[in-house]
Amino acid sequence: MKNQNNFPIRLMFQDEARFGRISDARSCWAPMPLRPMVNLALVREFKYEYATVSPWDGALDYMTADKMNTENMSSFLKQVGEAHPDEFSVMVVDGASSHKCKDLKVPANVSLVLLPPYSPELNPAEQVWNRLRKNYFANKVFDSLEAATRQAEHGLSEMAANLGAMMSLTNWPWIKSINLIAT
Repeated sequence: MKNQNNFPIRLMFQDEARFGRISDARSCWAPMPLRPMVNLALVREFKYEYATVSPWDGALDYMTADKMNTENMSSFLKQVGEAHPDEFSVMVVDGASSHKCKDLKVPANVSLVLLPPYSPELNPAEQVWNRLRKNYFANKVFDSLEAATRQAEHGLSEMAANLGAMMSLTNWPWIKSINLIAT
């Protein structure tokens, strides 16, 4: 980690997920004796959502992309670096190939830290996807990929606006105890 400007440190956890037209059937409530009916779509169209969350203050940054690749990861890192120009972001990422590629462009105010292999339970950004799927995609069918993408962006926008909810969702006890000191 090279925090040469002695900026305040921002701890972030990053992940990506795909959202699209495959429906997410979930249980739902209906009064007796009614039986709930849910439409189903099996269209394999999707886009990727990139997101990073800062559990300490609940800040959520996100971006939509057609693919999950090194070029889009570089664009997302640039976006995050520009969104927090006066901070040094320590971003925890999983071991996806696009996070480790030699062609990845990491801004000067961002440093990547890899999670151990096969440990999604250590990444609170995974909870963002769970909440988005539950609150914005459950039991919905979309007429187009654009409609599904708008829904994902709408959900992420609402989630980003609620810093307290993001902190509650992601600031786990072991994360609260982390003390990062720039050297």
